[in-house]
Amino acid sequence: MVFTVVVALILLKLLAELGLALLNRAEVRRNAGQAPAAVAAIMDADTYRKAVAYTLAKNLFGMWEELFGTAVLVLALASGVLPWLYAQSAGWAARPEALWPDALFILLAGLLLSVPGLPFDWWGQFRLEARFGFNQSTPGLWLADKLKGTALALVLGFPLLWALLTVVQRAGATWWLWGFALLFGFQLLMMVLYPKLILPLFNKLTPLPEGELRTRLLALAGRTGFRASTIEVMDGSKRSGHSNAFFTGFGRFRRIVLFDTLIAQLTPEELEAVLAHEIGHYRCGHIPRSLALAAALQLGGFWALAALVRSSWFNPAFGFAPGQLAPSLLLFGLLGGVAGFWLTPLLNLLSRKHEYEADAFARQAMGGPAAMVGALHRLAQKNLSNLTPHPWFSGFHYSHPTPVEREAALTGR
Repeated sequence: MVFTVVVALILLKLLAELGLALLNRAEVRRNAGQAPAAVAAIMDADTYRKAVAYTLAKNLFGMWEELFGTAVLVLALASGVLPWLYAQSAGWAARPEALWPDALFILLAGLLLSVPGLPFDWWGQFRLEARFGFNQSTPGLWLADKLKGTALALVLGFPLLWALLTVVQRAGATWWLWGFALLFGFQLLMMVLYPKLILPLFNKLTPLPEGELRTRLLALAGRTGFRASTIEVMDGSKRSGHSNAFFTGFGRFRRIVLFDTLIAQLTPEELEAVLAHEIGHYRCGHIPRSLALAAALQLGGFWALAALVRSSWFNPAFGFAPGQLAPSLLLFGLLGGVAGFWLTPLLNLLSRKHEYEADAFARQAMGGPAAMVGALHRLAQKNLSNLTPHPWFSGFHYSHPTPVEREAALTGR
């Protein structure tokens, strides 16, 4: 019965995903003939037609990927391969009480379940993205990224899982509190270490050279009271033509990172507006609020995991003995998205509110909306953004308002 309910929930999520995707597809096709007036002000006709084609291609690809991913998950849960792998890993230890086989089991299961999706990842990069001029990667670089990611999962994930299992063994009934503290503390530490130790394994970071742009950005940081240890440029163009900007770290460890593609696409004034928007997230208190929300959700997840471990019905439904933490932890990771999916629109609603507030901060910092509106227009053009999503689709999936919605809020129209 438990297994049947879980599979039904997985299929319900799939139906919701496909339903939203089909609604979005129909809305994009409905507007494909002639762009609405607000959209025509952002994109010329040729760019709009290309953006529509890109959106529809990604939409179809995403639906096939979702179907395949769901089939792999259900097959893994129903086939008995996970209990078999757990039994095999348990036999690798010389002592029955050893915890490292449990940690290795979780890692191996996660890695093995990611393998079937590799052809989709490859196709998306070298067929879909290449078709629309975004792919800048090579098969060798793609393979190197996968190997590095796997190595990092082993180097970082294995000790972390081993430490978590050790905490569970020694902390008693309150293990879920200590487990949460360990994992969340590790995530905070990685916010500081990621740009220094991990990001350079994949991308080259160089200081922003002297010139008008650097002068503008430093002046902006000064007048908005924002301190960062450095401004760096990342060679995002080695993989994709898409552009981005972000901050890493916190406190005195903050770094401003700009994609080289973003610098190539925007004027210095528009880049200043984009940075003002990102600074707005800090000045409006979005970062600590987001961390607090993430901590609360993670704590709730650990509490739910503890309840499942104590239950007599969860593990046996998937072929494991009751009370075994490693299988429960793996199953919780695989199935957590099924429950978390329905929280997505609420979390994205909050995210969109934060985006509007950061836009308002940028408008004030720049002395008007023109620079931010110009940046939104140019980024929508260069990234072939979907400017006519179905309201249900964007309300469910979009963490940012559409460029049309953001421009209307910025200009008051």
